[in-house]
Amino acid sequence: MEQRVREVISQVLGVDAKSINSTTSVQSVSAWDSLAHMNLVLALEEAFGVEFTDEQIPTMTSFPEVLKAVEARGGRA
Repeated sequence: MEQRVREVISQVLGVDAKSINSTTSVQSVSAWDSLAHMNLVLALEEAFGVEFTDEQIPTMTSFPEVLKAVEARGGRA
């Protein structure tokens, strides 16, 4: 699942999947603005067959938090 999350982030934000790690966040990726964030949320929902809550979406600002949110929703790879 972790690799698939990396791939989705890579596609949406236009960064190399190999460069995505525990420090990847809105602060470290200039392309990760508010519009890209919503596109990422939608892409993750589609890729994993989940729906994030209004409480989860604003917390998904780093790779670890995105992964945690997908796992919490029981996403399927």
